[in-house]
Amino acid sequence: MSVDRLLAEVSDGVLTLTLNRPEKRNALNSGLVDSLLGELDIAELDHRVRVVLLQGKGKDFCAGADLAELLESVERPPEENAAGAQRLGDVFVKMRQLPKVVVAAVKGRALAGGCGLATACDIVLAHEAAEFGYPEVMRGFVPAMVMAMLRRAVGEKVAFDLVGTGRTISAAEALSVGLVSRVLPADGFEEELAEIVSNLAQRSPTASALIKRQLYDIEGRGFRDAIALGARVNALARSTPEFGAAVAQFLKK
Repeated sequence: MSVDRLLAEVSDGVLTLTLNRPEKRNALNSGLVDSLLGELDIAELDHRVRVVLLQGKGKDFCAGADLAELLESVERPPEENAAGAQRLGDVFVKMRQLPKVVVAAVKGRALAGGCGLATACDIVLAHEAAEFGYPEVMRGFVPAMVMAMLRRAVGEKVAFDLVGTGRTISAAEALSVGLVSRVLPADGFEEELAEIVSNLAQRSPTASALIKRQLYDIEGRGFRDAIALGARVNALARSTPEFGAAVAQFLKK
């Protein structure tokens, strides 16, 4: 399925979603947000999809919310604006709940809600020249929802520095503070990205889903409860046909 604002293509287990508003630096408007949510809903039930790859068309990943649309919202009642904001929040929640690995490929700038969109992914692969930031404070705005992911990723001190100053950081600094998973070199970026994503798509979908669910379910649990959760997941993983077949194959070597 393809629409003007979002391109979607499934190949070899990978659903590639491309934000397709390069003339607006892939800024998030209501139409693009609705399209993202719709594609994620489809991906959850599509047996062909093992990995979702999110990227931006053109030189930037995503510049955040569409400022023209934000300006129009100034005169709207708070309840209407809260509902609109929650729609993007639903995308973040869906990405975390999706039982499939979601990967962000960030080239150029990932700013404001666009940086939050990348952070909501399970894995963030950054081009060495990529930039990240939350400049909302410079416009008298607050990166309210994205702080839910940012604080979890980098801790409260780094998070406050980023959102309080609005400064932009390099891919290298983003890696050092835990905002991205890996930084890939400019030379061969697309090839290395494709290799990593293909590798993920070849992993057991059941094991990947269990890893993702347990990792995020640990949050807020005490140590003993987290270990008990691990024991239950361990037992469940042993009962899958994929596990039995993989171990039997290994023992034949």
